[in-house]
Amino acid sequence: MEYYGWMKKGLIAIALIWLVGCVVVFSLFSNTQTPAPDMAALNDAVMSGEDSAEILRREYDRMDAEKQSRDLRLQVFLYVYTGVMAVAGVSLFIYCERQVLAPFRKLRRFARDVAAGNLDIPLRMDRHGAFGAFTESFDLMREELKAARENERAADRSKKELVASLSHDIKTPVASIKAAVELMAITAKSEKEKSQLEAIGGKAEQINTLITDMFHATLEELQALTVNTAEVPSTAFPKLIDNADYKGKVMPFSIPDCIFLADTVRLQQIFDNIIGNSYKYADTDIEISSFFDGAYLAVEVADFGAGVPEEELPLITGKFYRGKNANDKSGYGLGLYISKYLMEQMSGRLECENRESGFCVKLCFKLA
Repeated sequence: MEYYGWMKKGLIAIALIWLVGCVVVFSLFSNTQTPAPDMAALNDAVMSGEDSAEILRREYDRMDAEKQSRDLRLQVFLYVYTGVMAVAGVSLFIYCERQVLAPFRKLRRFARDVAAGNLDIPLRMDRHGAFGAFTESFDLMREELKAARENERAADRSKKELVASLSHDIKTPVASIKAAVELMAITAKSEKEKSQLEAIGGKAEQINTLITDMFHATLEELQALTVNTAEVPSTAFPKLIDNADYKGKVMPFSIPDCIFLADTVRLQQIFDNIIGNSYKYADTDIEISSFFDGAYLAVEVADFGAGVPEEELPLITGKFYRGKNANDKSGYGLGLYISKYLMEQMSGRLECENRESGFCVKLCFKLA
């Protein structure tokens, strides 16, 4: 409020200067009549016998000099008065520009940035300016809005992470239900029982489709999925693979004893995707082998199908990519993309290759 006091004083000073100038100009212009000759001096000069023409000339010269002196004083006063008023006006304008208009424009730009959603640029606080208190309040508002937006994004990420995780995890038991129903339908003793089992299978397929659509809708936030890497013993592999192998196509295998870095929840998702892809595209027995590859434990999951065209190998781990042999298969081309992403988050890697016997996915886990 100190600056408003200075502005008020400046305006009062300019008003006083203007008032004084008006009074002086009025007083000067009130005596603008032509100076009158000194009649008493003229009479004395005539009585003394002086030349009357010379006397009149001197009197008129005196009157003219007096008028010029008065006009000069008026001009000097007007010049000085105009200069003082100009300096006072310019000074007041500069003061208002620096202390009021410029901070106001800064606040306006700041408000426009906030309205546009740009909450990362702070408003520099001007503690000594006319808007010092306002700048502090506006910047506090920006920080609160930024915190609220970040909390909203975190909540949205958590929600989508939960939906994506649950969607994917539910697919495995649904697939198991479908496999069990197909087996029971083969051994059904009556047409009615077979029809009922087919209805159950149809509903299971419907649930699977809805879950896939829901997972697809949340895929854009896949990178919000958290991966909690920890030390895991290699003895955890058999159970994880058995949970994914609901058709029982995985051949007997062994894993060397070691400790590696992984998230068992995400690792289950990886085996679900890889073995599920093998079921879908090859539908053969699955061979699992493992060995140490430097600082990594390599686990290879291979089938005996037709493999993938060589030109498609670099592309099959991309988001939404589906090969030429997937036209008649359901899916969105997400399995290997998700698996590769999760492996990288666990400090590992995923590689795909064709072999003479079929297709192989190599998983490399970093040793602890």
